[in-house]
Amino acid sequence: ADMGVKLLCLFLASILVAYYIYSPMPEDFDEPWKVMLIGASFRTVEHLAKAAEQLGLMHYMDTLMLISAIEYVEPTSDENVTVTNTEFNNVSVRLYLPKKEADGLRRAMVYFHGGGWCLGDAGMKGYDHMMKQITNLLNAVVVSANYRLAPKHRFPAQFEDVYSVTKFFLQTKVLSQYRVDPARVAVAGDSAGGNLAAAVAQQLLEDAEVENKLKVQALFYPALQTLDMNSPSYQENKNKPLLSQSLMVRFWAEYFTSDPSLVEAMASGRHVPLESSHLFQLVNWSTLLPEEMRKGHTYSSPVAGSSQLARKYPGFLDRRAAPLLASDAQLRRLPRTYILTCEHDVLRDDGVMYAQRLRAAAVPITHHHARDAFHGALMFANTPAYLAVADRLSNRFLEWLEENL
Repeated sequence: ADMGVKLLCLFLASILVAYYIYSPMPEDFDEPWKVMLIGASFRTVEHLAKAAEQLGLMHYMDTLMLISAIEYVEPTSDENVTVTNTEFNNVSVRLYLPKKEADGLRRAMVYFHGGGWCLGDAGMKGYDHMMKQITNLLNAVVVSANYRLAPKHRFPAQFEDVYSVTKFFLQTKVLSQYRVDPARVAVAGDSAGGNLAAAVAQQLLEDAEVENKLKVQALFYPALQTLDMNSPSYQENKNKPLLSQSLMVRFWAEYFTSDPSLVEAMASGRHVPLESSHLFQLVNWSTLLPEEMRKGHTYSSPVAGSSQLARKYPGFLDRRAAPLLASDAQLRRLPRTYILTCEHDVLRDDGVMYAQRLRAAAVPITHHHARDAFHGALMFANTPAYLAVADRLSNRFLEWLEENL
């Protein structure tokens, strides 16, 4: 009988595990089981974070930060690239210098990692691999920037750090020290890093002290607006791998404050005060998304919230935090742009709307929409959890970069 009980327990445990891991996957995913496992491991860490926070053991984001720690690799040079951790303007960066001789001046890229402004590190395996690849293939100098993180540091600390790194690097004397062509510098980032890259590109246009202009900006599944977290992509993908709707809302709120009332207001879409309601036209998905992405969704006019939150935390209405809030006139002067969006991603519509607005502002834009990918997919290009789709996305971007930078 004892054996029977053990078997029954094992059977129930396996059902529980299977139930936990199994989540219905879109039929266009190449490797559904791998994606399920990746999703399940992230969910596990999220549940742990929630439990640790409720028990008062650890801040939610500190538990999630363990992922960054596990993924961290020391700077390691190889036969093609010299890798060092250093500082630009008192901000820590990981610097990648090609060893190959260059005929003339080199190209360069400044990169910002993702992680919801709360997590991540330039030294994580996925980023380190990608930066080495870019350095090697394009014989380019790559500056992968770190920045202060929430909850310890709030907006605009993150933005200020990446901005000062970029501005420091764009100085003529610094570029010439690294033998970089001032006309061939890119800024890029993924997720929250894509948000920072977009904000930096906008801000540089307003800065009279910066002589050298960016040639391109590349944004991978960027977060670009704080006003509407109920767009079709937020609704359709609210429980998809790596970035749930509730986690994204938490990241956004945490960028500005730990005040739970902002999380609640953002989740229910009641955080934007009446006097700012004119901004909604800049993120109105009913006019900015293509028909197939609006299908089955009805746009309802946003509900105004009290002015109190916006007065306390004005950051969420600041275009340095929400680049989609820039005016058409501001967008017009932006450099050539690459945007990657993923179908199964809460942030899909942010990127699609930005692409649409840039196109309307006559900015040369390449918008690559991956129908079979989820948020963060690019980071699985050369990891133990290798995904074929990640390789495809990364190769496609590298081809674009080779041609446009």
